[in-house]
Amino acid sequence: MASLARLMRRPVTRLLFVRRYAQARTIGSRILADGHGTIGNRTARDVHILFQKESPFHAWSRTFSSDSGDFVEAVVPFMGESISDGTLATFLKKPGDRVEVDETIAQIETDKVTIDVASPEAGVIEKLVAKEGDTVVPGTTIAVISRSGTASVAPSDEKPATKEKPTKEAPKPLAPVEKEPAEKKKPTEEAAKVKPKPPTPAPSRSSPSEPQLPPKERERRVPMTRLRKRVATRLKDSQNTFAMLTTFNEVDMTNLMQLRAQYKDAFVEKHGVKLGLMSGFIKAAVSGLQNQPIINAVIDGDDIIYREYIDISIAVGTPKGLVVPVIREADKMNFAEIEKEINTLAKKANDGSISIDDMAGGSFTISNGGVYGSLLSTPIINPPQSAILGMHSIVTRPMYVGGNVVPRPMMYVALTYDHRLIDGREAVYFLRRIKDVVEDPRRLLLDI
Repeated sequence: MASLARLMRRPVTRLLFVRRYAQARTIGSRILADGHGTIGNRTARDVHILFQKESPFHAWSRTFSSDSGDFVEAVVPFMGESISDGTLATFLKKPGDRVEVDETIAQIETDKVTIDVASPEAGVIEKLVAKEGDTVVPGTTIAVISRSGTASVAPSDEKPATKEKPTKEAPKPLAPVEKEPAEKKKPTEEAAKVKPKPPTPAPSRSSPSEPQLPPKERERRVPMTRLRKRVATRLKDSQNTFAMLTTFNEVDMTNLMQLRAQYKDAFVEKHGVKLGLMSGFIKAAVSGLQNQPIINAVIDGDDIIYREYIDISIAVGTPKGLVVPVIREADKMNFAEIEKEINTLAKKANDGSISIDDMAGGSFTISNGGVYGSLLSTPIINPPQSAILGMHSIVTRPMYVGGNVVPRPMMYVALTYDHRLIDGREAVYFLRRIKDVVEDPRRLLLDI
């Protein structure tokens, strides 16, 4: 009691206690609304969901049931406001494995990110309740963990083995009795079938004209991941919704590459991050969006929404699929801040730790297919945006400069835009601004 009294003296504890008390009264009044003073025919799951909707805290993210006091349950945690369920992709632990507190035991794939399921207690995996490929919701039990560490996996494995022996031995005397009449019938049936076989020229005549398809044994069918299905749905919806049109231009990368080569060492020494080309294109895109605000707008029903902020989405390809993290308030960031944010988001995307908040929003997207060697492409708009800029590989080509033909590092750039909202004039002006800023970064300093 003394420790409880000391704990209650803390302001944060008192605040949480008051909130919990008010929340409990609200939930109690809802549950007892039938007037009988009991929960009635409500199931524990209904009460749990009611508590989930009322509570601002996700207290059940590490809940477990304890029947004997030794076993705890690992459950699916809260996955995000816009995510209702997920697919149990893989178990990282198997029955009998030792786990520590908060150690990842399974991974769940959602439409946007991969979520880890952590062990609520230290112990040994007793059994796996769910199976890989199952659709699970927050609060679903996927595994049972033994706190004592004395897993009963070995005896459970031996029991089925002992039970299988008598079941296998029992049907043995019946097997030959059933097979004998079947074997006797087979020769007579086969003999009857063999006689009409001589007239077989018909299939040989039609076979040359029929396409020779590879056998099914040489094909492999695997289910799509939830992320891949989500990407496929969004891209197809984009094609069906937008009146997409793509315009192209080419950019001389000489000055931007010289700028990076000249200051790369000093940039790393001061800011602790390398100076790349992406920051230059992001700054150029910000300048273009400020000059052509319609590119940053979007259609909503019969209205046009002009966004007064510039959040740049960067398309990143990962082994699990395409993700698009967002650099927020890009118009208020300098080159160093942009490069640091790019590195942070790229690391999260590659190691699978990127969150829903990192990808929410965005008013304009940049996709750099040049890192994979793409020379030219027509990118697809990322809804609910209205345009996307496609960067491509840098190729040295002969260019006519100052009366002479000289080799220059050139890049094709593409802008795909929603022609319902953006006219060709604005699209060309925007892409021209990208070209002008990248070819002469000093324009950013002079604001011209």
